[in-house]
Amino acid sequence: MSGGPYDGATVYIGQKPTMTYVFQVVTQLNAAVGPVVVKARGNAIGKAVDVVEVVRRRFLEGQVDVGPISIDTERLTNREGREANVSSIAIRLTRMGEAPGAAEPAAAKPVPRPPA
Repeated sequence: MSGGPYDGATVYIGQKPTMTYVFQVVTQLNAAVGPVVVKARGNAIGKAVDVVEVVRRRFLEGQVDVGPISIDTERLTNREGREANVSSIAIRLTRMGEAPGAAEPAAAKPVPRPPA
């Protein structure tokens, strides 16, 4: 990610159902607000990866670029007052064709006609 100001949206992954976050990401990408960053910590990291994969393989197939992906470890204080390491991930999604010089978005797939 660039070092400058960030123009886009961030979706934080938590305990809600996966599809809730998928719809948030798709909505933000369709609104053309810029890149969308999916962020998660700890046990929610797997769900964040699931959200990104559903968006790019089911809802916006061939229309989304993934990356860069950044991982980190944060040192947090838990309820008992002890410090603990918590892993985190940030996955950047960009709609193809947003950046100057990028490829055009993939054309919509034709809907097959039922046999006559």
